[in-house]
Amino acid sequence: GGVRDEGAVFHFTEAWEGPFAGYSTVIEDGGRYLLYYRGLPRAGADGTALETTCVALSSDGLHWERPSLGLHEVNGSKENNVILADVAPVTHNFSPFLDSRPGVPAAQRFKGLGGNEHSGLIAFASPDGLKWTRIQEEAVFRDGMFDSQNVSFWSEAESRYLCYFRTWSGGSYSGFRTVSRTTSEDFLSWTKPEVMSFGETPQEHLYTNQTHAYFRAPHIYVAVAARFMPGRQVLSGEDALRLGVNPKYFSDCSDAVLMTSRGGSSYDRSFMEAFIRPGVGLENWVSRSNYPALNIVQTGPAEMSLYVNQNYAQPTAALHRYSMRLDGLASIRAGRSGGTVTTRPVTFEGETLELNFSTSAAGGGRVELQRADGTPIEGFGLSDCVEQIGNWIEQPVTWRREGGVSSDVSTLAGEVVRLRFHLVDSDLYAMRFRK
Repeated sequence: GGVRDEGAVFHFTEAWEGPFAGYSTVIEDGGRYLLYYRGLPRAGADGTALETTCVALSSDGLHWERPSLGLHEVNGSKENNVILADVAPVTHNFSPFLDSRPGVPAAQRFKGLGGNEHSGLIAFASPDGLKWTRIQEEAVFRDGMFDSQNVSFWSEAESRYLCYFRTWSGGSYSGFRTVSRTTSEDFLSWTKPEVMSFGETPQEHLYTNQTHAYFRAPHIYVAVAARFMPGRQVLSGEDALRLGVNPKYFSDCSDAVLMTSRGGSSYDRSFMEAFIRPGVGLENWVSRSNYPALNIVQTGPAEMSLYVNQNYAQPTAALHRYSMRLDGLASIRAGRSGGTVTTRPVTFEGETLELNFSTSAAGGGRVELQRADGTPIEGFGLSDCVEQIGNWIEQPVTWRREGGVSSDVSTLAGEVVRLRFHLVDSDLYAMRFRK
């Protein structure tokens, strides 16, 4: 289990990319993967014409190439992978998405927002993710600071577009870097924003929020956010010099945290620990490094990937791929001595309970279905359940019946039930009821 660094998959080595390339997005579109990122060769040029938006393409999410698009002249040549240029400050933080709204016109399959507090967020559209045009001249939304990646997407669950964008808790540039949300039915007019809440947790600087509808369960929004720790310095001046880090970019450090939301103005921050820790090596402990790209995508039958910008402000700036098991964002783990966990009361639709879980050779898991008051339901008790052993992404749970076993739970659909898991030396990653 866990998140594994699979190493650098893309180096920002072209003259128009450089040490300050960032604000990445990865989109999977029918077997074609697109990587978007800001090209910025030097510090202190935020919001200027030095910034471009670039794209790389892949057929598997593992190997990436720059297409020669011939769209924009950079450094005297059109032989490059630049998709937006000379539209500052849109190119500072352009954040695109594949629009899954039913009936979306072919010319607007891809949409995106970019801009700063002076310009507001400006909307673009594209038929193919490569050739982009403004949807309208004036900004579509102005009520924010926007000094980060401002992400948007179509929510199937809420039947509207959502945008999660940068605000500051103290207004202007004071307090904590935080997140607000606005919604729209047409991508052009947006609601009065709401400040996102994080439950009973201490406030932290969240630099990019990277909120998106999780591709396996789009009613759940996953945010793999960059947590920024200003003034928390690991490198000395000599270290920075040796690594070639820009002098303004080594007095802080950052990592990635995992948040979720099911709509509305609240995030769940059950996990205050780092989701991805900075790696071994001082190059990972510089300011604004370890910023996750937007979106988690599937890269194998049982694997999904998340991409992270590393070695920021250094000549070695690159994008790393991190692999996870499918749906393996978090798990309930039991040791060799075993343990139980019981869900809150739920109702479900479907005929089969499927688990994503992993056991040792000695471990295993069983499930009991209970009434809301905690009493076992006849035929679905712990002793009726066939022990599940193995490593599965989607494994049906079965209970013993006269003359065999059955996975059919349809007789309980619509009733209030609890699930009680008994686990030994195993990880339970996800569950679902399936028709």
